[in-house]
Amino acid sequence: MNILIKTPEEIEKMRTAGRLAAEVLEMIAPDVQVGVSTEALNQKCHDYIVNQQQAIPAPLNYHGFPKSICTSVNHVICHGIPSESKRLKKGDIINIDITVIKDGYHGDTSAMFCVGEPSILAKRLVEVTQQSLYAAIALVKPGTRLSEIGALIQDIAEKERFSVVREYCGHGIGAGFHEDPQVLHYRGYTKHTDCVLQEGMTFTIEPMINTGNRHCKLLKDGWTVVTKDHSLSAQWEHTLLVTSTGCEVLTLRQDETLSLPDPAK
Repeated sequence: MNILIKTPEEIEKMRTAGRLAAEVLEMIAPDVQVGVSTEALNQKCHDYIVNQQQAIPAPLNYHGFPKSICTSVNHVICHGIPSESKRLKKGDIINIDITVIKDGYHGDTSAMFCVGEPSILAKRLVEVTQQSLYAAIALVKPGTRLSEIGALIQDIAEKERFSVVREYCGHGIGAGFHEDPQVLHYRGYTKHTDCVLQEGMTFTIEPMINTGNRHCKLLKDGWTVVTKDHSLSAQWEHTLLVTSTGCEVLTLRQDETLSLPDPAK
């Protein structure tokens, strides 16, 4: 396992990339409406990243991924491919996953959007998944073990009788899209879960939580991951920097209020 501690110069580039990724989600939010195609969302994000931000959409051609963003609707857990034929309907929930490369460094974030009024179950899933991310972020500081993050997310999900996807995880990030360590969102043991957080580490936390069981299935396109029982799934993601006293959320959006504990207490 090769944990990369970022230099002050690299951290500044990470801040820039993270801010840009957050701005893409802010920009696209008003367009998430009934009748819009996920391809239209993809094209608008692509144009904004390339033309306005003078940056690179990291997913495009990454190991052959054909689009600039991921759009995962309802029972799609992650890596949904935008399509002109996939149009949003009233009551849908959708995850939009954005990764921007600026000056060689990545900012990675995702958010859930509700199309019209979601079901009570869908709304609760979206809220609990976000709560689990925020609770995990509050644990991030030097000395925390990654295993503590996964255990907390699993506890929050299972208290609501939801389940946590185990095949996909958070990850280190920087000049590389996916770096060490892997960040599990459940109780499990790998060489990564013993990792103790250090100042200067940058990584994502991105819990994927289902209303049904945790099992998933990869579709024939080689990318789209769905719940095996066709239950709803939600995901939220932020890129984090470990600071001397806690953490900095590099992809925080302007509409977010994130109250982290006072490290002095």
